[in-house]
Amino acid sequence: MATKVVMEALSPTMEEGRLVKWLKSEGDQVKSGETLAEVETDKAVMELVARGDGVLRTRLAAEGDTTPVGQLIAVIAAPDENIDELIASAGGAKAEPRKEEAKAEPKEEEAKPEAPQERSAAPREKDSAAEEAPEPKERQATPAPASPRGDGERTRSSPLARRLASEQGLDLGAVQGSGPGGRIVKRDIEAAIQAGGAKAAAPAAAAAPAQRVSRDEEEYADVPLSQMRKTIARRLAESIGPVPTFYLTAEFDLERAAEMRTAMAALGDEYKVSFNDIIMKATATALAMHPEVNAHWLGDRIRHFNRVHLGMAVAIDEGLITPVIFDADVKRMSEISAEAKALAKRARDRKLKPEEYMGATFSVSNLGMFGIEHFTAIINPPEAGILAVGGVEERPVIVEGELVMRKRMKVTMSCDHRVIDGATGAKFLQTLRRMIENPLFLVY
Repeated sequence: MATKVVMEALSPTMEEGRLVKWLKSEGDQVKSGETLAEVETDKAVMELVARGDGVLRTRLAAEGDTTPVGQLIAVIAAPDENIDELIASAGGAKAEPRKEEAKAEPKEEEAKPEAPQERSAAPREKDSAAEEAPEPKERQATPAPASPRGDGERTRSSPLARRLASEQGLDLGAVQGSGPGGRIVKRDIEAAIQAGGAKAAAPAAAAAPAQRVSRDEEEYADVPLSQMRKTIARRLAESIGPVPTFYLTAEFDLERAAEMRTAMAALGDEYKVSFNDIIMKATATALAMHPEVNAHWLGDRIRHFNRVHLGMAVAIDEGLITPVIFDADVKRMSEISAEAKALAKRARDRKLKPEEYMGATFSVSNLGMFGIEHFTAIINPPEAGILAVGGVEERPVIVEGELVMRKRMKVTMSCDHRVIDGATGAKFLQTLRRMIENPLFLVY
């Protein structure tokens, strides 16, 4: 019996997938569980496996095609089984001939007759009776603007006269018009040229139309949206519009955290941690103490979590993804550091599994390594908040009445006002400050 191969929902939020690469060709023997193709989802590149045994009789989607979840993309069947009705019922037509059609397109263009060139070479001379008639738009040059006269009165001139004056570099203010009302016409310009009329001032010459520089590369390039970028666009629109967001910014002192980093590094490479690792550990610990912030908005109720699953934003070429450090509040700082590095690497390699980027209760986004001092991050619904972390910088501050240089860092929390009130968010940041400025709270 024939087995349908459909575009499967390989992640919980997937609505369509892009077929990256077929790993089986038509006519290949296939066993259930074998990988048929690689599919780009909204989060990663996943494997699409066969759900039956037989021969891959036909492929209905080409590499690079984007297909909705549930649509037929291939058929597995016995070598002699008739699958025409199955393909017809799915409305499928083989996508492979696209390459042949693409090759055939230039032939149509070659068959088209070339546009006659004589039209563009039409005579430009006109008899004296028609000299004031405007030229066709496609042949008109940009006319020089009418120059003001010395007495402040604007010079009246015909479009043709202005064009000729611009081409010859003549100052219209120095030409006497013989047309109605003293209007400057073509014959006045020709007379001024023969008489060696006054040249336009330097600024007028500078106003000549700019010339494009001939270059080899294309002027622009359109980049198709990846599945991840489509999802990011949709999710951000769902967040920034409907979610009533307010922002709380605080500045923390990191001198003691820096001392702790140095002391831990002296113990060995396995104990080395970054400022980001310290921030994530401190955030997770503070969230465990404030379940009202470690929460989700579910429309008809608010869910407070007793466990902290911390999402960390990772920038990749296709956009942004947020792998999750589960139970971050009960993990040691060195464990968080090692897990964060491993997750970030898999994220950049597009190898994350759905269970590794789903289920965050709160998120952290850090742009400090890019030299960003302060920014606001967009909440990832249904989470109630996200912490934006800036860079660590030396700043002059007053400590015990003296001006000293200290390591300082700004953080901004974006809060969903339906879940978090201003005072609630402020108390959370107070706890976070205590953890970061006294990092011994984080070591146990």
